[in-house]
Amino acid sequence: MDGLETELGERARLIRLNIAEEAGHQALREYGVKKVPTLLLLDDRGTERYRTEGRLPRKGQIKELLAGPQ
Repeated sequence: MDGLETELGERARLIRLNIAEEAGHQALREYGVKKVPTLLLLDDRGTERYRTEGRLPRKGQIKELLAGPQ
């Protein structure tokens, strides 16, 4: 996932959280994360549009998801 922030530009904001820190604990509770790693794609209203837990997709797959219909 390194460099993905730059590649996405203005299309999306990537936020990485560490579950060992308070922000990570808060996200675990708020989004019901069960496994690490987890990738959530949220729309501009905060509605979950995509989730994968236990593995991360390739960068190309993430770009495709962001380009697809919402």
